[in-house]
Amino acid sequence: MTKGLPVTAPFCLEEALPATGSWHRVFGTDYDTGATQLSVRTASGSAAASLAASLEREVAACAADWLRTTPGGTASWQDYGKLTVEEGAHVYGVHTAIPDSEPGVHLFGIGRDGATVTVVKWGQMGTLSDAPVAAFKKTTTTAVNKLNP
Repeated sequence: MTKGLPVTAPFCLEEALPATGSWHRVFGTDYDTGATQLSVRTASGSAAASLAASLEREVAACAADWLRTTPGGTASWQDYGKLTVEEGAHVYGVHTAIPDSEPGVHLFGIGRDGATVTVVKWGQMGTLSDAPVAAFKKTTTTAVNKLNP
């Protein structure tokens, strides 16, 4: 775990995450897959609930926001539902593609335990149908369960 935000903020959340109280870890493979877990300890449970809701709105709007700034691109998103873990978590998927380039798919798990919020972000080349949603839901559940309130 490294204190603060990663050098490159997670796609869709570039300006939504506070640096104060944050820590992260980055995972990657030799190929095209990478993941980041970013956590933020807020001042209270209500502040954490507000931050989690704000992050969920950012991800839900990400495909439309991306399309507005990417002429010729295509994008879509999917709400994969809530997870019953601690104070709750939610999983989303976002797909983006530009002509003459590989498409990208990203999964986001946003959850909280007490005053701590975590975001698990996974991505690789591909489409939403390529995303390992069931395994990612398990990963998100584990990540939220391991938070210290």
